[in-house]
Amino acid sequence: MAESPYIIEATLENFQTEVLEKSMQVPVLVDFWADWCAPCKQLMPILEKLATEYQGAFILAKVNADQQQELASHLGVRSLPTVKLVHQGKLAGEFSGAQPESKVRELLGRYIQTPGAELREQARALVEQGQAEQALAMLTQANQADPNNMEVLVDIAAVKVALGEKDEASAILSSLPADIQGRPDVKQLLARIRFVEKAGAIAPLADIQQRLQANEADAEARFQLALHAIMNNKFEDAVEALLNLMQTDRSYGDDAARKTLIELFDMLGAAHPLVRTYRRKLYALLH
Repeated sequence: MAESPYIIEATLENFQTEVLEKSMQVPVLVDFWADWCAPCKQLMPILEKLATEYQGAFILAKVNADQQQELASHLGVRSLPTVKLVHQGKLAGEFSGAQPESKVRELLGRYIQTPGAELREQARALVEQGQAEQALAMLTQANQADPNNMEVLVDIAAVKVALGEKDEASAILSSLPADIQGRPDVKQLLARIRFVEKAGAIAPLADIQQRLQANEADAEARFQLALHAIMNNKFEDAVEALLNLMQTDRSYGDDAARKTLIELFDMLGAAHPLVRTYRRKLYALLH
């Protein structure tokens, strides 16, 4: 076990004082492990690294499940490794199996105020007020204070997308761990970057409307109108325009309307009301 004032060995005898009582001051992460458990050996260095990095913001309590079978049984441990987070004397969260560092940070982040947490909240308020550049400066400060906080990097990428700095945003997102890249919010950001790239080549809205007045069947103008709607968060207008284009000119741009509609659904997420409503219409058109 790594030598650190923030890492302790918990037993049935000291669990009350070392875990439950200490959890009234800071969260305690209880790691049930065994010498024969290979996944335990994968997870252990991650937990020990975080305990050192957080400098006492939480305590890591390690429990040898072979030696502490009664304690493991009492706490419902059925597989190894099992990690339980105790906060204010109560179980606050848990997971089983070897997990990536980002997942452990996510669990800790619900109960620990990291140096960047307050700055993230302030930056979020600035974004809502339309002050994206000021928000970016604050998030950069948060990243300097808390460089291992992946959530700060996701926030920075989102603000850069809003500012049109798609290449920098894409580079940040591609540098994130695979499990974070697979999250719905990050996938939505990547989809928005693709729309920014497409929107960079479209004509001004007034020119597109003029083309459609001259020729309602202008497929390219209809497609560009849908992109304008997406970039202005008029998602229902965009969906209707893309479905209409699928019906009138499915061959346009190598099925560009269908592909863009799927990208839009990915960006909005499966739980979005528009996605639930219009995915059925898309399915009907395809079959």
